[in-house]
Amino acid sequence: MSYRSNRQTDHSSHPHDHARPHVRRPAPLHSPAPQASSRSSYTIAHAGKQVRIGPVVFWIVVGTVTVMGAWSAATATYFAFRDDVLTRLIARQASMQYAYEDRIAELRARLDRTTSRQLLDQEQFDQKLDQIVRRQSALESRAAAMNALPDVSVTGSIKPPARGAATDGGLSAIPKPSPINDTVIFVAPPDREARLESRTPPTVAAQPAQFAKVQGLDTALVRLQTSLDQVETRQLATLNAVEDQYEGRIRRMRGVFTDLGLDLNQMQGATPKGGIGGPFVPVKPPSKDADTFDRQLYRISITRAQIDRLNRTLSLVPYRKPVLGEVEFSSGFGVRTDPFLGRPAMHTGLDFRASMGDPVRATANGRVESAGWSGGYGRMIEIDHGNGLATRYGHLSDIKVKVGDIIKIGQIIGAVGSTGRSTGPHLHYETRIDGDAVDPQKFLRAGVRLGSS
Repeated sequence: MSYRSNRQTDHSSHPHDHARPHVRRPAPLHSPAPQASSRSSYTIAHAGKQVRIGPVVFWIVVGTVTVMGAWSAATATYFAFRDDVLTRLIARQASMQYAYEDRIAELRARLDRTTSRQLLDQEQFDQKLDQIVRRQSALESRAAAMNALPDVSVTGSIKPPARGAATDGGLSAIPKPSPINDTVIFVAPPDREARLESRTPPTVAAQPAQFAKVQGLDTALVRLQTSLDQVETRQLATLNAVEDQYEGRIRRMRGVFTDLGLDLNQMQGATPKGGIGGPFVPVKPPSKDADTFDRQLYRISITRAQIDRLNRTLSLVPYRKPVLGEVEFSSGFGVRTDPFLGRPAMHTGLDFRASMGDPVRATANGRVESAGWSGGYGRMIEIDHGNGLATRYGHLSDIKVKVGDIIKIGQIIGAVGSTGRSTGPHLHYETRIDGDAVDPQKFLRAGVRLGSS
């Protein structure tokens, strides 16, 4: 490529043309404009092609190239002699890199904290769940212990025979106790058996991590805790009610001996033991760190053992009725007018109105001392209950026991009659202490208070 000017073309020639004579070519007559244009323009030739440009454009291009070259040289020189600029640039890049690294480290730390928090929450959840499971097991154990408490403690009483059953059965016809007004009955509160309302689902214990992801986990745990609190509250309330009833029962049972003027310790010492035998295993009291439930259950167990012992002692006290049905006396204990002589006389017992042949039952455990004809008593049975207590049943029409027989509460021992000094069918019933006749109503009233309270 070459740059050529028309003026150079018109006034110069190649070196080998110097020998030629200079011949001036006449210019055309009517073409001055093209010559002027040729002298003021530049031609660029490359590969046989020519491009003609004006001087303004040419100098603009030249100026631009010159300015750019000068700028590049100045910049290179500036950077070559000013190291602080490059240093600042490198420091800036390093600062940006450090900032990115710090940001990444912060994000990693935040992620680690989040992960640690999740692990901590999971661990706390597992601990709470384990605590709930242990507490549920403890409440179930308590419920089982409470279920072992007896619902009824009966000393024994007289139960009417079932319909169609024989009323004059043999010696083996021993009725079961029945809840009549002079019966010793202890009934536990109806809500004694405490049941768990809510149980932890099996999947919770098996897969705690999966359950922890369920929304509202805290609410579920709170509900479980609330349910267990309610169960525990009911169990403690039931224990309190049972303990109060046991203690009240003991007070009433001891009050019977006080009202009757009997020596409780002496009678308990003479009472046959309830067990048959076995190794002695002392009862261990609860430890100092035992909870309230265990200590209260221990007290109830001791109280229940005392009630059982008092029940065995009371089974020898004749405070029950000898006949069934409503109590109606034809004659009371004390001074009365003798029905045969019409003079004042001491009546040593109670006369129960009854029909001929009605069954007569033993009012306490004992042993038959006499059974047969006994003067004004007619056919009479006397039962020794131990500790100086005895009962007599007179004017019987039939005797169903013999001397030496062991008698149980409510056992039929004879039938109502009118033998001896009697004006009609009735039962003459006596209670004696150390051979002296005492008012049977004193014993009956004590039994009514004990059974109805």
